[in-house]
Amino acid sequence: MIHTQLCDLLNIKYPIIQGGMAWVSTAPLVAAVSNAGALGIIGSGNAPPAFVADQIDRVRAATDRPFGVNLPLFSPYVDQIVRVCIDKRVPVVTTGAGNPGPYIEALKAAGVQVFPLVSSVALAKRLERYGVDGMIAEGEESGGHVGDVSTLPLIPQVVDAVRVPVIAAGGIADGRGLVAALALGAVGVQMGTRFICTTECTVHPNYKQKIIEANDRATIVTGTSLTHPVRTIKNRMSREFARMEKTGEVSTDELIAFGTGKLRLAAEEGDVDNGSVMAGQISGLINDVLPVAELIERIVAQAEAAIKNLNHLAMF
Repeated sequence: MIHTQLCDLLNIKYPIIQGGMAWVSTAPLVAAVSNAGALGIIGSGNAPPAFVADQIDRVRAATDRPFGVNLPLFSPYVDQIVRVCIDKRVPVVTTGAGNPGPYIEALKAAGVQVFPLVSSVALAKRLERYGVDGMIAEGEESGGHVGDVSTLPLIPQVVDAVRVPVIAAGGIADGRGLVAALALGAVGVQMGTRFICTTECTVHPNYKQKIIEANDRATIVTGTSLTHPVRTIKNRMSREFARMEKTGEVSTDELIAFGTGKLRLAAEEGDVDNGSVMAGQISGLINDVLPVAELIERIVAQAEAAIKNLNHLAMF
């Protein structure tokens, strides 16, 4: 069995974290992931505190295993949601899109473990000084908000730069990716896109089908001019966004307005032509929808087989 430092740190069976995705990783998916031995993460996105509190309660009603909440620091409700996590004693908080420094002391004082997402060595070093419990180093292959360094070079550089445990994310969807991340020095992996295509994920079936139909070149990054690049699957909306961004024919405010609400349009309403289908480059490797428990068992079995094969190669 694959057991790493991350398993002991989070009290989980497998070193796998499900990425916290707004409007996608809701209570049914989160509870299923935690029940299967990994760590489920609620995606709070821009949702109000009452929604996040309800999701926490729903997860607790469905599992007695550890879980977490993802906190995008651009949320207008960030202060309130931090308080919700503290009051409800959420075991783990992951953060992204900003500096969690102002919240770390209060979270840790309440017994909450904090794992910020980083996309560069400089950011990893800076956040380590705040006393985080570990960090998620995410390469630009991931879906949603992305950095500009690929996973393969990013992970070992972050591992070498900090003393806290590092979790690898971006472009990982199976057991081979898990083994590769461990070989690079990570203590586990975070996967988002792969968990979208599971039975328990409540995202609209059209969203899942769009990922299943994707190939290796199906995604596009837009929003770079806004300093918030986002990777999505190419569709009518993303192509129009890219065109307007390139021509500069609309103002920044108009461009932001055009993109606002588009993730929810795709994820909840199923409009995968005019909505934002956030997904990573690994989409081309995903071709089925499975129950979470079956998916995790398959990932672990594939990882164990890959390790055995590598051990065999080492004998020669």
